[in-house]
Amino acid sequence: MARPSLIRKSLGTVAWLLAGLSLLVIAATVLFRFVNPPTSAFMLGHLMSGSGQEVRQEWVGLDDISPWMPLAVVASEDQRFPHHHGVDFSAIRKALAEYQAGQGLRGASTITQQTAKNLFLWNGRSFIRKALEAGLALGIDGLWPKRRIIEVYLNIAEFGHGVYGVEAASRLYFGIPASQLSQTQAARLAAVLPNPKVLSAASPSAYVWERVAWIRGQMAQLSGLRYLQELYN
Repeated sequence: MARPSLIRKSLGTVAWLLAGLSLLVIAATVLFRFVNPPTSAFMLGHLMSGSGQEVRQEWVGLDDISPWMPLAVVASEDQRFPHHHGVDFSAIRKALAEYQAGQGLRGASTITQQTAKNLFLWNGRSFIRKALEAGLALGIDGLWPKRRIIEVYLNIAEFGHGVYGVEAASRLYFGIPASQLSQTQAARLAAVLPNPKVLSAASPSAYVWERVAWIRGQMAQLSGLRYLQELYN
């Protein structure tokens, strides 16, 4: 008779822990709308990995980042960023249709989802993590303006081993602050985002240069800097 009682007690404890964790994440999400996150789940993961490599990161506001940089990541990662609500369901449907047609399964994560993942979650391809990522992205989009989402994303995105945020990446790879990034330099940084531990902005491979050219073409197709003009209004 004691066992069912113990199970109920354990389930109750787990439920309380999950509820507490959910409230903590919600509170942090609201707080980070106004306060810059001091770190992220990915940065903490890097510190705990035992690599011995320090974290390079320096926070800068969006006004201190070259306008080419947000355009480059939008062109590369999430071209419907100004229009969706955190999760791009049309992109997900398209990716699933391509997969069912025999093509490889490609990612359909938005910049908002990537922000949620980098800030609160872990790397991986599990359904649970993707579901949490989508839920967090919807919450972030409801609580933060697009300007804040892209600002946080550019400050916590990984651009190389232990290199987080566009300011640290710009100074390390180009010797300049993020405010001075050119169109090509911004495209070079955006080009490595899919796999920053393998792809290099400092010594671009032929594949990276191909991505740079493609990203620049997409930036032009999106009408250049006018596409994200609302972020600066």
